[in-house]
Amino acid sequence: MRKKAILLCLALFMLFTMTACHGKRQVASFEVPVSFDEERDFDIVFWAKNDTNKRQKDIYEKAIADFEALYPNIHIKMRLYTDYGKIYNDVITNISTNTTPNICITYPDHIATYMTGNHVVVPLDELMSDTRYGLHGSDLRFDGPSAGEIIPEFLTEGKINGVQYALPYMRSTEAVYINKTYVESLGYKVPDILTWDFIWEVSDKAAEKNEDGTYKLNGQNVLIPFIYKSTDNMMIQMLRQLDAPYSTPSGQILLFNDTARSLLETISSHVSNGAFSTFKISSYPANFLNAGQCVFAIDSTAGATWMGSDAPLSDISRDKFVSFETAVRMVPQFNPESPKMISQGPSVCVFNHGDSQEVLASWLFTQYLLTNDVQIAYAETEGYVPVTSKAQNDPTYTDYISRAGEDHDLHYDVKIAASRLLSENTSFTFTTPAFDGSASLRDAAGQLVENTVKAVRRKKATDEAFFENLYDEVIALYRLNQGSTASGLDGKADLGPLPDMSKGLLIGLIVLWGGIACYALHGFLSDRKRKVQ
Repeated sequence: MRKKAILLCLALFMLFTMTACHGKRQVASFEVPVSFDEERDFDIVFWAKNDTNKRQKDIYEKAIADFEALYPNIHIKMRLYTDYGKIYNDVITNISTNTTPNICITYPDHIATYMTGNHVVVPLDELMSDTRYGLHGSDLRFDGPSAGEIIPEFLTEGKINGVQYALPYMRSTEAVYINKTYVESLGYKVPDILTWDFIWEVSDKAAEKNEDGTYKLNGQNVLIPFIYKSTDNMMIQMLRQLDAPYSTPSGQILLFNDTARSLLETISSHVSNGAFSTFKISSYPANFLNAGQCVFAIDSTAGATWMGSDAPLSDISRDKFVSFETAVRMVPQFNPESPKMISQGPSVCVFNHGDSQEVLASWLFTQYLLTNDVQIAYAETEGYVPVTSKAQNDPTYTDYISRAGEDHDLHYDVKIAASRLLSENTSFTFTTPAFDGSASLRDAAGQLVENTVKAVRRKKATDEAFFENLYDEVIALYRLNQGSTASGLDGKADLGPLPDMSKGLLIGLIVLWGGIACYALHGFLSDRKRKVQ
């Protein structure tokens, strides 16, 4: 009996310890080496994203060459992707085999999922604060920014559960690219801040047709007054502007609420008027805008060179362009007195392959991407904004910004207007919480809009039963009723994934209870045998 009591107490102690640990993600800090090994060669794999903008590729290549001249023993091997989603999928695939890149251009939502691996993403706090190799450290061979020179709103985006896991690389937001000529021909004036009521009213007006079926506004057979590129951002920003719930930092899902349904009902009514569509359903907003077949095109400021009748980049031929004046504004607001717009753009994270010197080599190049030469050159390719005040205040950058409209290439006025939109309104930006499953939740937000638009276009009734079914379908599609991200669907608090330590304790507890059961069974059978005898 004494042995049984001891085993039982031990089991209870383990159960208490396991319970106390659950809900707290175990964070492995990184210990910075005392010095960098300059006698050893390092092959550092860098995954980055580039579409068809050759200038961005050239900037990466120049940055690599310049960095390798400073650190001859570090060799950067770059792999370019055309889509952030493909980078995300490849990282997830490679985590199990420890073949992730050393450095990756990515998003915090994605990093939160990477972190479900065994400490695969390096926490950067110790590296950032190191006096020798940290931000603006004494032993750096380049003039990088200090922590205080990184725009605070942008730096905070890389924090997950209070730990810095990424540095911002570039920042963008969304903008409304407007055919101002069309708006004024309809009898309206473009306000400094658009409201949702304004954009819906003008879009409905623009959708009016002649008796022959052509549109009154452009005389063409095709016109989609309002097109949104990223419907996930559309829903997320609408909810934030209305102070409606979306998710909590711990991963509680709150998206599927009455406010979201009301927004979908409004969207449905304007789709039925022929006033609204999406990129996934119709195609790139810029294609319609530049051909005179769209009034309001919402897309990233990072796509500004594709927008407007003088756009230097385009997917349609020049003979399809129409001439019009382009205005650039922040996304529509419910309350113009308190605007809210999303902050987005690529960040950089570092992966740990179990070699602290390799991590340090990776960290050095990660910092180099924040130097003025790289930041300014890359920002000039699109409507991006440098992530440091050091670069934003550099005479080269301020000169670039001041020369808007001098040409339709480097100083294309729409592109620079898009950059100004973010730099002048950074304090109005926000981000969504990053957690394991937040990327799926973001996709779900967009899917709600996409499915609603499709239903209306297919002449389906968007009644109460439709929206109830829509919620169930999207929850199932993105598996939001499974794992840690399911908590908000039933109102329960999310404790997060079970840490490795707790998993070990749980296994130990199972083994221990199994031993107790065997011991008790053995004692029971022995007692019974004696009684029989």
